[in-house]
Amino acid sequence: MAQIEIKNFNLYYGSFQGLKNVNMTIKEKRITSMIGPSGCGKSTLLRSINRMNDMIEGVKTEGEINIAGNNIYDQNIDIDVLRRNVGMVFQRPNPFPISVYNNVSFGLEVNRIERKRNVIDEIVQKSLESVLLWDDIKDKLKKSALLLTLEQQQRLCIARVIAVRPQIILLDEPCSSLDPHATQRIEELMMRLKEDYTIVIVTHNMQQAARVSQDTAFMLLGELIEFDKTSKIFTNPGDKKTDDYVSGRFG
Repeated sequence: MAQIEIKNFNLYYGSFQGLKNVNMTIKEKRITSMIGPSGCGKSTLLRSINRMNDMIEGVKTEGEINIAGNNIYDQNIDIDVLRRNVGMVFQRPNPFPISVYNNVSFGLEVNRIERKRNVIDEIVQKSLESVLLWDDIKDKLKKSALLLTLEQQQRLCIARVIAVRPQIILLDEPCSSLDPHATQRIEELMMRLKEDYTIVIVTHNMQQAARVSQDTAFMLLGELIEFDKTSKIFTNPGDKKTDDYVSGRFG
């Protein structure tokens, strides 16, 4: 199970507290969105789920984040295995400046997950099919990934994550650099992928959160103000701060 349980989680950047006693349970094979104004801690919380914040000097954490019952902040956790299991897609597409094929196969080869070329070929194809990209670029596998459109690059980055067989996909503003048509296509892709993956998305676009997610977390100044079904958050929130934000009175 790819359920994520966050318990009494705090994060500090030096003396500044970025996350304050966050508690929430993210259910498997659903899309959970995190909303809130800039600087509220949503991206910090997202990056905590695969310990990307460890790369920042001076970061300290307290509490637990449990995935499938295991606290990922335990000392004996293998960070490389964690990040294969919990893949990350960033705001701007970041394909490697190598071929389309090698982008998708990169994690398999670097992490020595698979060595047989015919098996790697099959995984590359299936990964590209999963993001509805195979038919468009199957004749361009040897060409640079940088020649693809921005939407195709973002799909490729998702395929690169999928290739190493994760359980969880984290999306940090994945449509912020895309036009409305490309955004719609990525949203449709997310809806398909949730059948097989637990997806957590950070977005400034409240309409996007309402369209694609089943659960929504509203954050403010490092605190989790409210976490509930998306329909309730947007139509009948339980906290006035949430109501003020989703109705546009601030943010």
